[in-house]
Amino acid sequence: MHLNLSLAILNVALLWLLTTPHEFAHAWVATRLGDDTPRLQGRLTLNPLAHVDWLGTTILPALTSLFGGWLIGWGKPVQTNPAKLRWGLNGLALVAIAGPASNVVFAVILAVVARIAAAAAPALSEFAVRGVYLSLYLAIFNMLPVPPLDGSKLLLAARIPPKIYNEIARAGFMLMIVAVSFSDLGRWMSMWSDQAGSYILALIR
Repeated sequence: MHLNLSLAILNVALLWLLTTPHEFAHAWVATRLGDDTPRLQGRLTLNPLAHVDWLGTTILPALTSLFGGWLIGWGKPVQTNPAKLRWGLNGLALVAIAGPASNVVFAVILAVVARIAAAAAPALSEFAVRGVYLSLYLAIFNMLPVPPLDGSKLLLAARIPPKIYNEIARAGFMLMIVAVSFSDLGRWMSMWSDQAGSYILALIR
């Protein structure tokens, strides 16, 4: 079996880079909506160490990349208190969307970096291009409606009964990992991120 060590290192490095603005965006929007929980827990920062989940940001993505599977990864979830948020559960939905939205914005920034560095620093340009696709992939992945991913917060905003939400949380995430690894779900997410990434890079160039 061929182990893709270089891909594993690249993906983990990019996940560390991309997780920081993603989780910071959650913390920033929650703070703007009146919830001081992220600030009190030290999450209103661009320090990567505050946002890294060692399983989700390092170990699991390294293993899935190493063995050639679909990349799976996430950062340390930002905790929010809907009771403190302006608009309650609707505010929670805004906080949830902020993370994936930041991935889209960061993909555009990386596309600009790739364009600027193309002639002077080809290696950096290639790294940035890879980051464009991965950032968009993370945006799509995090919108899946499975706890603790961001998309699950939209279920709460839609007033799904807590009993149903808790049942999804109990087994849904493990089933989602299996689905991404052994079904077409991972391929679809990769295809969508590739199409969106190619479109952004074409616009920048």
